[in-house]
Amino acid sequence: MTTLSDSFEYIMRNFENLREIDEGIVGKVSNVLLESRNIFVYGVGRSGIVGRMFAMRLVQMGLQAYFVGETIAPVVTEKDSVVLLSGTGETQGALLVAQICRRVNAKIISITSSTDNSIYKASDLKIVIRTNKSSDLAPLGTLFEASCHVFLDSLIAVLMKEKGEKESDLRKRHAIWL
Repeated sequence: MTTLSDSFEYIMRNFENLREIDEGIVGKVSNVLLESRNIFVYGVGRSGIVGRMFAMRLVQMGLQAYFVGETIAPVVTEKDSVVLLSGTGETQGALLVAQICRRVNAKIISITSSTDNSIYKASDLKIVIRTNKSSDLAPLGTLFEASCHVFLDSLIAVLMKEKGEKESDLRKRHAIWL
């Protein structure tokens, strides 16, 4: 019989894989994001939900951030960066966004679970979040999505430090606190 504790432990052990992410690449990603006129984020399904949470935090930092496909999103240009989340790296919608961004020379930052995929190959900066094998303890893409969420929230802390922001600064831009 599977218990909540079994699933929790399985998911928590997977987060150890985040320690493998190259801090040098994280620094480059941070610089690109902070230098971008606009930051676009895109993912499909649950990866898209994680992407929306990341875009929200970027806005709370005072950056211009959009989720691709929203009605208020401007046109992507060469002065912008695009963060693509895809566990497989083969999600058709994300591939289309990568192709469009490549044509306009926007910086493409991918977050995938391996190096052997189309989105990884089309990207300027590449974050690989390796995950343990999916199972009944964490079905489908749970491990990738949860790891992306933890990684991107950790990246927010790095961006805050680089930008000289504190939680109180973000709180002033948080809709609930207005």
